[in-house]
Amino acid sequence: MKKALVAGASGGIGYALVLELVSRRVEVVAFSRGKAKLDSLYKEHNHVTIFPGDALNESDMMKAAEGVDVIFHAVSFPYPEWEEKHLACIDIMIKTAQTQQAKIALADNIYAYGLQSNGKVTEAAKKNPHTKKGKIRLDMENRLKQSSVPSLIVHLPDLYGPNAENTVFYETLKNAIQNKTANFVGNTKIAREFIYTFDGAKAVVELALREDAYNQNWNIPSSRPITGEELVAILRDETGYSKSIRPVSKTMIRLIGLFSPFMKEMVEMMYLTETPVILSGEKYEKEIGPLHQTSYQEGLRETLAWMNKTK
Repeated sequence: MKKALVAGASGGIGYALVLELVSRRVEVVAFSRGKAKLDSLYKEHNHVTIFPGDALNESDMMKAAEGVDVIFHAVSFPYPEWEEKHLACIDIMIKTAQTQQAKIALADNIYAYGLQSNGKVTEAAKKNPHTKKGKIRLDMENRLKQSSVPSLIVHLPDLYGPNAENTVFYETLKNAIQNKTANFVGNTKIAREFIYTFDGAKAVVELALREDAYNQNWNIPSSRPITGEELVAILRDETGYSKSIRPVSKTMIRLIGLFSPFMKEMVEMMYLTETPVILSGEKYEKEIGPLHQTSYQEGLRETLAWMNKTK
């Protein structure tokens, strides 16, 4: 891979993918709406070409993808817009990849797995999503597999890290660094997975560099499942945070959803805070090698440093 397009380069996993690719001397086209945000992230970086554009505009995507070997899909949309936009986006990306003779690497979440109750989830687990958003993610996956484009589907847990602002845990961090009372979405006593964006990006890029990794699914777990209580304890150690944390339950989300379209859409995903999907990294470690797994202490320290630097 000599040149790559990162679609969604202004988001958390997109940012990590761009930096990981550059570290491996790959020329990168950073593609996203909003030139100002792209400039703030990449104007000082060599080997990054900033390309403001709309992932739902076929002409923009085609121009951005000229000469690339791999298109990395890290595009996100607000929950209320998923049904309208995600499938249109993947169709445009597939057409672009076919025209440019490029591959696609999809940095995916865990929604397509639906409810899983048999320990760590492997790539062989049956996908039977019961939520609208899970069905959309599975449809995206199937459209990739049914196309002629070589593709990777890489499943990642909930994200946290520098520039990862559209994430569940960011809602806690943004108030905590100001020493304000913060919310934590879900039960603080149930262990869930949160992956540091740069760990996820390392795995996605490593897979994208390997011809034999394509046309497969890959699960990339975090360093370990962790409870909200443990995360808050680390947060207090790192920052001296002294305020209380309010656990946000499904009932509370449902009430807030009466006034907030985002929270209304969040309700159906609350099952992940009650019966978490825990990924197995056995396939990756067996076929590729050890996963890079940053400790929560180090990952939170670097995330908080980024937030303090950019606030």
